[in-house]
Amino acid sequence: MSLRLPSLAELRDSQAELQRFRARVAVVQVFVLVCFLLLVARLSYLQIVRHEDLHEQAESNRTAVIPTVPPRGTILDRNGVVLASNYSAYTLEITPSQVPDLEATIDALAEVVEIQGKDRRRFKRLREDARSFDSLPIRTRLSDEEVARFSAQRYRFPGVDIKARLFRQYPYGELASHVIGYIGRINAKEKERIEEEDDAGNYRGTEYIGKLGVEQRYERELHGITGVNRVETSAGGRATRSLSSRLATPGQNVVLSIDIQLQKMVEDLFGTRRGALVALDPNTGEVLAFVSKPTFDPNLFVDGIDVENWQMLNESIDKPLLNRALRGTYPPGSTYKPFMAMAALATGKRSATTIIHDAGSWTYGGHTFRSHGDTGLGPVDMVRSIALSSNVYYYSLANEMGVDAIHDFMKPLGFGQMTGIDLPGEVRGILPSTEWKRNYYKKPEQKKWYGGETISLGIGQGYNTFTMLQLASATATLASGGLQFKPRVVTATQDALTHAQTRVNTTEPVNLGFKPEHMEVIRNGLTGVVTSGTSARVFAGAAYTSAGKTGTAQAVTIGQKEKYNAANLSEYQRDHALYMAYAPVEKPQIAVAVVVENAGFGAASAAPIARRVFDYWLLGQYPSEEDMAATQKGQSAAPIGKPRAKQDVPLESRRLNSAN
Repeated sequence: MSLRLPSLAELRDSQAELQRFRARVAVVQVFVLVCFLLLVARLSYLQIVRHEDLHEQAESNRTAVIPTVPPRGTILDRNGVVLASNYSAYTLEITPSQVPDLEATIDALAEVVEIQGKDRRRFKRLREDARSFDSLPIRTRLSDEEVARFSAQRYRFPGVDIKARLFRQYPYGELASHVIGYIGRINAKEKERIEEEDDAGNYRGTEYIGKLGVEQRYERELHGITGVNRVETSAGGRATRSLSSRLATPGQNVVLSIDIQLQKMVEDLFGTRRGALVALDPNTGEVLAFVSKPTFDPNLFVDGIDVENWQMLNESIDKPLLNRALRGTYPPGSTYKPFMAMAALATGKRSATTIIHDAGSWTYGGHTFRSHGDTGLGPVDMVRSIALSSNVYYYSLANEMGVDAIHDFMKPLGFGQMTGIDLPGEVRGILPSTEWKRNYYKKPEQKKWYGGETISLGIGQGYNTFTMLQLASATATLASGGLQFKPRVVTATQDALTHAQTRVNTTEPVNLGFKPEHMEVIRNGLTGVVTSGTSARVFAGAAYTSAGKTGTAQAVTIGQKEKYNAANLSEYQRDHALYMAYAPVEKPQIAVAVVVENAGFGAASAAPIARRVFDYWLLGQYPSEEDMAATQKGQSAAPIGKPRAKQDVPLESRRLNSAN
């Protein structure tokens, strides 16, 4: 058998095949190398370039950051009485995005715990302002029994859970509600503002914010600083262990200058009548009482007010939501006369001894301006004009001064100006001038100021409209001899843990430069009102001397030939009763301005309230029950019955609990 050797051609083919194989191997090697280099590059990119980002993602998958909402600070009165605080309660909450059939779920829940129509309406309203993944309460303040019933059937309700939350409570209900304010759920506009202020992180987990009064103005101090708790989570999202935490810093307590017992006494003295009272310390500007009647219960707003209560408050003819002390504007009536007298002295228009004959009326341009019952007072100087409240004296004075001179003197006193009080929502009112009228009216014929319009300004009528806060502040300035303090309701903040207090920053008083001899003239006139004038009966037997001025302001215009008769007018058309005063005259400690709407003469309805405020503050006396009842009806003058010591009168609160 012969062995056949490969031919030269076959050898060439084998060699070519080997070369092709080697080329393929080289290509594969290059491909593998490129892939390896790409893997190395990708690995380097992930490990080096994106290390921080991926590490954060891994941590977020493994951990969760849970915000810890800080306890809101409490609000205290000047004596440490708690006016707003927190309590813990259980809420039944639904996350709409996790519930397939919301209405059916609520119906089923109603078989386990009580869910009323108002709860459903509130939940519907909350949904309109919330995101689908927000947890919203369908029921608040569950009882322990209700918590147990739901827990036993929890498996039936995906997207529904029970949470323990801190709730705000106002233990005295309606008392001082316009000052304290209230909190409510954060709405879309407030969320936008929080984000604009770069404060969103501090409101993570927070659903409530101050809406009115001190709660709104001191939101930053009361809110506190949100804490965080970083926990490790399982694949199912359950927390397994805590990794780190930063405790929440409780909000600061806020201390008011208000004496809540004085506040309650005044609110009770008003009874069912409408009006406002502001009491100030003329030596500091601290607000001692800040009353607006009628008032409202701020507890209604904490969980979201129901439709029935909202309509009752919002549509009431008595306007209980209006802060009359801060936003209600009234003609000052005759309480304006002492300031007009001071303007005459300061501008040199009249001296204290100038005699004006009061014949009971004063005529200008063919129009007769009347006085009290058309009865003349005869010759009156400045002191007598204040003590007996001569209209004629101030008609003629207003004509002599002119509207702009009156404006220029009254403006520094704060009339028609913002006082700068530390409460939101203050209004200016109107201090008229020729410039004001040009800017206020649109029609050319309305822009002109007529001389006859000046006359009624002298007795606090016409375009004049001011707040009781402005009148009280101006009265306090008279009491202090021309030193004007900015009113304030908060005196200090208090650390929630150590209870150390920090006084709030205050501005230096402005000295208006009133001359002592001018102040003495005004003081003598105001003292005359109390000793022998229009409020003498009210202050009979007082253990101190006060200075004051009654006022009656028209609510509607009475024709030139008509006479005022309250019996012929509806209640809301009757005159307002006003009073301004300070005491004691020798060393003033308190200044007051009060208005009782549609109550007639200031001496009959407003001055008696001021008298009892002074008795409380200076003598520690609280009216007898008999005296309280008479004053509420506008049927008192000097106090009747034996006054009680203020410390003997209990201050009742209305505590809330989780079962309510």
